[in-house]
Amino acid sequence: MTRLIAIGSLAALFFSSTFVLNRAMSLQGGHWVWTSSLRFGFMLVFLVLLLLVTQGKKALVEVKNIFLKHWLFWILSGSIGFGVFYSLITFSSQYAAGWVVATTWQTTILATPIVLIFFGRKVPTKGLIFTGIIFVGIILVNIEHAALTSLREVLFSALPVLIAAFAYPIGNQLVWEARTGHSSRIPKIENPILDNGFARVLLLTLGSIPFWIALILFTSPPAPTSGQLLSTALVALLSGVIATTLFLYARHLCHQPYEIAAVDATQSMEVVFSLIGEIIFLSGTIPGPLGIVGVALTIVGLIAYMRVQVN
Repeated sequence: MTRLIAIGSLAALFFSSTFVLNRAMSLQGGHWVWTSSLRFGFMLVFLVLLLLVTQGKKALVEVKNIFLKHWLFWILSGSIGFGVFYSLITFSSQYAAGWVVATTWQTTILATPIVLIFFGRKVPTKGLIFTGIIFVGIILVNIEHAALTSLREVLFSALPVLIAAFAYPIGNQLVWEARTGHSSRIPKIENPILDNGFARVLLLTLGSIPFWIALILFTSPPAPTSGQLLSTALVALLSGVIATTLFLYARHLCHQPYEIAAVDATQSMEVVFSLIGEIIFLSGTIPGPLGIVGVALTIVGLIAYMRVQVN
């Protein structure tokens, strides 16, 4: 369990770059559709190169074969787990600071048990009270945000993140179910290449491509700037490749539902990392009393939740 938590926390550090850089691009006028879709375009290139260097051409052939054999599954899981999730995260960055989005994103800790139950998994009830503490912290952060902005901006920043908080674990759980073959409604996918984190992320990325094409055609955003191209490439590397691979690797090591819930819970550390990053790189201000209490409750709830799960 200690190993799972350590890997998950390291993933959270790299994931936090998403919230800081997305906010920076928003402040510079970059369109949210390019902020989200370009990331996965760069991820596709990075992952192909990484898999080619680390595993060779045969691995890419295996990925291609698995994708074509189960293309509908990968498009579904990739569109939900990567497409819906990340497009809504980048949309919300237009209306709130990165650390506010990161804090609201922690509702995924509450969403994960619900998703597991939906997939027919048993979820231990111990520690659920601490997820309530985390939720109270999230509410306080958004109350402070509402006091500084408007109800419209709070809704446009919070509601998309709440939906994204469910989409991400759904996409990941679909892959977990396919690999274990426990569900008759989901195709069982058996191949040694799926033990490779880069390969799993690449398959989900490939599956999300139709979503991004449809989103660009539907919104017709103005052309991205050179600064946005550079920033999305950096997000793709730090968060899309490194963080996502670490996170999925930690989930891959899980054998019980409570372990999955604990790994997902480590992502609360994104709040602290995002806040520090925004203060350092974007000259962000320190949160007010409600915000500080909200962040503190979120972290305390996380630590307590993990302690209960370990014990």
